[in-house]
Amino acid sequence: MVFLYYNVYMDNTELNQIIGKNVKKYRLLYNINIGKMTQENLAEAVNCSVSLISSLESNNINKGVSLLTLFNISVVLKTPINKFFEDNTNS
Repeated sequence: MVFLYYNVYMDNTELNQIIGKNVKKYRLLYNINIGKMTQENLAEAVNCSVSLISSLESNNINKGVSLLTLFNISVVLKTPINKFFEDNTNS
């Protein structure tokens, strides 16, 4: 049996960029598939500030997002939380 181990290290900035890109992606997919979801609607539904959502989506966030907030975003957008960590930039 062969096990592959990947040593992947990234800093907070890279992780925040991946999460932000995916939040925007799934919010826009929600718009197409389910109904209108603006940054304002998402912030209200998740009980966070519009500036947090805007900063996330624009890769202009320096403090990151809490796991609880990310979980709530995943519930509102009907998207499994693991999808926000997928880096598809190389595929």
